[in-house]
Amino acid sequence: MRDSSAQIQAILNTVVDGIITIQALDGRIETANPAVEQMFGYPAADLVGQKISLLIPQMDQIPFEAPLGHELADQEAGNDGPGRELEGRRKGGEAFPLEMIASDMWLGGKRYFTGLLRDLSSRKRVEEALVKAGALQTAIFHSANFSSIATDAHGVIQIFNVGAERMLGYAAEDVVNKITPADISDPEEVIERAAALSLELSTPIAPGFEALAFKASRGIGDIYELTYIRKDGTRIPAVVSVTALRDRQETIIGYLLIGTDNTDRKLIELERERLDQVLQDRNAELISARIVADKANLAKSEFLSSMSHELRSPLNAILGFAQLMDSATPPATPDQKASIDRILHAGWYLLELINEILDLAVIESGKLSLSQEPVSLAEVMFDCQSMIEPQGEKRGIKLTFPVFGAPLFVRADRVRLKQVLINLLSNAIKYNRPGGTVNVACDSATPGRVRISVQDSGQGMTPVQLRQLFQPFNRLGQEHSNEEGTGIGLVMSKLLVELMGGTLGVNSSVGVGSLFWYDLNTSESPSLVDTKVEDRVERKTSEGGATSLRTVLCVEDNPANLALIQQLIGRRPELRLLSAENATQGMALAKEKQPDVILMDINLPGLNGIDALIILKNTSSTAHIPVIAISANAMVGDIKRGLDSGFSRYLTKPINVIEFMDALDEALEKAGTAASIPGPNETSRYT
Repeated sequence: MRDSSAQIQAILNTVVDGIITIQALDGRIETANPAVEQMFGYPAADLVGQKISLLIPQMDQIPFEAPLGHELADQEAGNDGPGRELEGRRKGGEAFPLEMIASDMWLGGKRYFTGLLRDLSSRKRVEEALVKAGALQTAIFHSANFSSIATDAHGVIQIFNVGAERMLGYAAEDVVNKITPADISDPEEVIERAAALSLELSTPIAPGFEALAFKASRGIGDIYELTYIRKDGTRIPAVVSVTALRDRQETIIGYLLIGTDNTDRKLIELERERLDQVLQDRNAELISARIVADKANLAKSEFLSSMSHELRSPLNAILGFAQLMDSATPPATPDQKASIDRILHAGWYLLELINEILDLAVIESGKLSLSQEPVSLAEVMFDCQSMIEPQGEKRGIKLTFPVFGAPLFVRADRVRLKQVLINLLSNAIKYNRPGGTVNVACDSATPGRVRISVQDSGQGMTPVQLRQLFQPFNRLGQEHSNEEGTGIGLVMSKLLVELMGGTLGVNSSVGVGSLFWYDLNTSESPSLVDTKVEDRVERKTSEGGATSLRTVLCVEDNPANLALIQQLIGRRPELRLLSAENATQGMALAKEKQPDVILMDINLPGLNGIDALIILKNTSSTAHIPVIAISANAMVGDIKRGLDSGFSRYLTKPINVIEFMDALDEALEKAGTAASIPGPNETSRYT
């Protein structure tokens, strides 16, 4: 009996199902095995004496007077087994499904119920998953949005879903056990596919269903495009995926072909191809238009360069000789002086007009190159103040400039920055009232930006005038006044400021005046660079240390321009002038006479000045001679090209006499320094 009891206890302790004993009198728990503890989370000792409703709340509704097993079975409608599904409640309150099989027993004259409990949670989850998967599979297979065609191992259609019926127009009974998918496909495409696969896989593949399923039968994923033929004979492009269906022994038992209507995508592709063609045609038109525009810009640049040269050449004679007369000895009479001043004023004004028009053309063509660097506003203000104050004093205008307590730098092109400020200051003086004021200020606009403003006390502008302010050649009615101008300056100033990364604006009120301002990006101060000042070497003759005669060669084909150079050099008794009408003569004279400096025109008959310079620099006997370009080619590109070629200076016509003399002195000094320092294998030709 002890062995039998031990065996029974071992079974109760190891069985995976919960076994529980309940007193029939009041439904209290008598015993619970370890599986019950694990299932509900209570220790067995805590369950003894508790009502069974603690674990199964529904047991409160079941009377314990009748046999419990009969009661549970009767209340479970449609239950095929002896038990009933109930809802258990774990210690933490979690509800879970369980199955209970109950039986009556008598022990010691007392009635008990024994319940066998089984946790159904895992089984329920599996069942729900299966139901969900089955529903999903059913929905997919019966979807009307794509066709599902299942065949047997020979390709004969066995299943033809709703989507296939809708897409192809056949009823399932029309095709099932009668045809293969190849029979409703474009025969020419099937033949082409068979040939392509035969070539790709190096094996003969017959046209027909084999061509559609060959890759899938070899375990290769296969998705391809083909055209289905509907029952009514119309065609429908489709994308088809083919999968081999296998049993547990991996034997192919059929194929599944899932197709989607490709009509919309084909239409999109056709539309995209059409748009691509339109875009290509448009690009071709744009390229053609750009070529035409580039040619037009090139022609415009060449025209402007030519016009610049043609206008500057006569101006060079006018201004050059006028400057000579203005500085002649003995000085001109008062009447002559007044006439000369008028000539100089008109000439320099005409030159200013030419420069502004050329600058505007270059800016608008996008070919203006700026050299942006940290620029000290204090230095720019000082230079502009020095240049503009005489103009203000002449008109009785009081100018006020800011005082800088600390260095302030902006990132800009120094020359263009001064050009903008001078333009604004000139306008503020020209269009001011007699005895008026001009106030220049410099303030912080926003972080990283500084605002330079010019406030005048003039008559101001109306809203209509403000809207027309930055139109080229529009002087806002001032063309009828005595004030000279072109209506270009403000337009150029705005464009230049924008090219330097800034913004230019204006505020104006009639009777009060105008405030022009522009914002620029601030910059760190430039790093200091140590420079060495070269000693100036003066050439002396061996007798008594007197200054020796220096030679200047001028290569110029225009007689008037050459005459001007002759008179300028004639004022320097220490200089001797040689001249040549073309580059060939000039190079020959340079080799023979070894001049100290060469003045070279660019537009020369035959060989031009730049090509002549290159020959001179590549000839050992003339490579050391400084060459100054004096040309009417004054476009920015012309000047840069000349300096890059090796000219020591590039002077534009009309000649400014002071600038010409400074450049000549600089070149003579350079020539003297080079002559006094022999090379490693030669002695100076001046010793």
